[in-house]
Amino acid sequence: MTAMLVSVAELSNIFSVLAVLICFCGVILFIMRNMMVLRVHGDDLMFGGGGGVLPHAPRIPQMKMMKVHIPFTFKLHESFRSTYAEVECEVSSQVEYSLQAIWGVSIRELHLALWRPWNALRDASLKGTLLQGHAQYQTPPQARQPHGEQTLRLSLPAPELELGTPPRLCYPLVIFLTRIDTRDLHPDETVALVNVVHIKDSVCTLPTSILAQYLKQANGQLSCLKQLYLATGNPTSYEEDVSSTGLGPALALAEPCNNTSGNARGGAMVTSGPGDTAESSLWNSAGEQLCVVCQYFPLSRALLPCRHTCICASCFGKLERCPMCRSPIKSYFCIRGEEYMPAEKEMNPYKHRQQAPGASHWLHDWNDRLTDFLGFAR
Repeated sequence: MTAMLVSVAELSNIFSVLAVLICFCGVILFIMRNMMVLRVHGDDLMFGGGGGVLPHAPRIPQMKMMKVHIPFTFKLHESFRSTYAEVECEVSSQVEYSLQAIWGVSIRELHLALWRPWNALRDASLKGTLLQGHAQYQTPPQARQPHGEQTLRLSLPAPELELGTPPRLCYPLVIFLTRIDTRDLHPDETVALVNVVHIKDSVCTLPTSILAQYLKQANGQLSCLKQLYLATGNPTSYEEDVSSTGLGPALALAEPCNNTSGNARGGAMVTSGPGDTAESSLWNSAGEQLCVVCQYFPLSRALLPCRHTCICASCFGKLERCPMCRSPIKSYFCIRGEEYMPAEKEMNPYKHRQQAPGASHWLHDWNDRLTDFLGFAR
């Protein structure tokens, strides 16, 4: 009897050791099956600093954009040393238009004029009475036919401008490109492009550059053009041709001047005619610029408010900050179709896994339940 009791006691110790080993092996298998969750090979760890489980980040909203085509392009010659005596620029137009250069323009009066009804603004521009009495010098409006890129040199009619000391109340130069033929226009069609130019001088030594560009549409809407920045950091404005990136025509962001944070429309995506080609090193064989994160899918999303165009739809869902400047992503808009994305099942094999029959199916089911109970993300 004693020998039997000793044998049972020894067997109970063996059972205890086996139970501990089985539990240990089960824990190891669970960890191996959830490596992405535990951030061994992935980046989906859900724990916060206080030991609790963080909720999922709110979904970043997509801005509703509309495409607007503008027939004009305008840019300064960077290689030319512009002065008050002469400014060199390149202009192109797909429609008949009027060009007028106005020097020493009152900032306040310019913005008041831009908000005038389009018909009144157009008539004043064509007659040469635009901003009359609120500018130091005006050149007569020149009617021009459609043309490709042409180099123009604009000369100041007088020896110098009197702009005063900073902060100045006048813009050095404002160039109006106004569409002449406005028959049968769509309300969203662009009818004027207004270019505000700063010219370097001894008082204000900032480089000669375009301070702002405004679009006037046939429906009276006034928008301010904002540059989009490619993945390489090169700015691309509406006058630059990035068609070789696979993004289609040249793009820029036109934000309504009266836009508020609650505006559902969000702005316009501007396309224009040919221009310079942006350079980049992240390209695929199809000539598409690649996402800076995965360098596999073509980039397709512009981030707001920083306006960096640098990531694809696949990487977007994993980021809360712009990978270029690290600023928070508040919203975004698509600059091209995203048909290149694989099916959701292929992107997330843990969520859409083929269920195996029999015991394997039962193990997978319990593993998923345990993962959900512990608060991990599958």
